[in-house]
Amino acid sequence: MAKRIPLGVIEGFFGRSWSWQQRTELASFLRQTGYDYYLYAPKGDSRLRSQWRQDWSPHDWRALNSLRQHYRATGVKFGLGLSPLDLCGPQGRTDGASLDTKVTRINELQPDILALLFDDMRGDTPQLAAIQTELAHRAAALTSASKVILCPTYYSDDPTLEKVFGARPKDYWETLGSSLDPAIDIFWTGPKVCTDHFTRSHLGDVAERLQRRPFLWDNYPVNDGAIKSKHLYLKPFSRDRADIGDLLAGHAVNPMNQFNLSKLALASLPRAYASANYQPVQLFNELLEQLCPPVLRAALQEDAARFSAEGLGKLTPEQRAHLSEHYSQLADDSGMSAEVADWLAGKYTFDPACLTD
Repeated sequence: MAKRIPLGVIEGFFGRSWSWQQRTELASFLRQTGYDYYLYAPKGDSRLRSQWRQDWSPHDWRALNSLRQHYRATGVKFGLGLSPLDLCGPQGRTDGASLDTKVTRINELQPDILALLFDDMRGDTPQLAAIQTELAHRAAALTSASKVILCPTYYSDDPTLEKVFGARPKDYWETLGSSLDPAIDIFWTGPKVCTDHFTRSHLGDVAERLQRRPFLWDNYPVNDGAIKSKHLYLKPFSRDRADIGDLLAGHAVNPMNQFNLSKLALASLPRAYASANYQPVQLFNELLEQLCPPVLRAALQEDAARFSAEGLGKLTPEQRAHLSEHYSQLADDSGMSAEVADWLAGKYTFDPACLTD
């Protein structure tokens, strides 16, 4: 059985965002299923990304404050993911005051976790590791959060990252690992951006490079990429997740755009860490029974494998229309059938801003 480490959900996907109501509802689900924290980092919040220097609108700031208060009341830790990407360029280092202003504003929420996210940016920049270390130390000195996590630009061995974001600077990981305060964790997605299977040897090697245990950013069951958006990943986490906890600093799950359907996979991860005899196949049936009304349970038992393996690409327009109508008619309180119907009808469109899959 894996060592128990902090488990959480990071809302870090592209495309159709969750609603404030869904984010609020998630708190009790996380508490009930055994998660420790939630990281608010939606790609659709420009005040954390492209317009990070700007303040939130009064409406969104009130919603964010209300969300944070709800997580505190529920007993689940709360954090935010900030992406000050333009500070990593040559001119950005002269504008550290903007980072100070933003972190000070975030402090008003009294977050438990602050994540600095340097993914989704050009990385072929001289002294990239030194710049990001400097920014992380600056934020860590100012934040009221008790935990700081950095997501590097190259957060995987996957060659896709260099194809999209440029050549990785020489000794990037080793420099980051040796210069970054050991108290700051580093996100890692595995040998691939979306890793199916984790090995102990890989994670041990990563720990040597980063000079600390990696904080796993698990891109299952996320489905926001050009290919993955055509699939629904409903099955529990695979068995390998039950045997890697002692090699990790923490484990964060990036879920699907489909809020309610994500619960099926999410509910399985704490079970993997808690059980010495984790059986994902049997667990799937248990979770269907716990989370789905009977009529939807039967439909997903029949279709889940096809939705995951084959996806929309293998369905004819007629099959999609038929299935969409079928799930629409199931209308249930869980909200899952409506999400399946919308996915089949093409209402979860791919966001081209997502450059990796």
